[in-house]
Amino acid sequence: MNELLTTFEQASTMQWILVGALVIAVWFLPVVLAVIFNRRQAKLIAIACVPAGFSLIAWSAVLVWAVTGKAIEKYLPEKIKARL
Repeated sequence: MNELLTTFEQASTMQWILVGALVIAVWFLPVVLAVIFNRRQAKLIAIACVPAGFSLIAWSAVLVWAVTGKAIEKYLPEKIKARL
């Protein structure tokens, strides 16, 4: 445990900035994917990403929601597509 603490103490500012940027990029990965796959619900996915990042299960659910947006509409029956 002491080795881990000394590693944290010896990290430079640039290393902390890099780690912070990486954490934010992974945290908001569903938003980026939602812009690509599920544009209509990208705002809702962005809002859901903030609390979902604290739970791996919730973050995974938001990630699945982000990438399955248009795929769900593709396989819907024609009657349901007409309602949308």
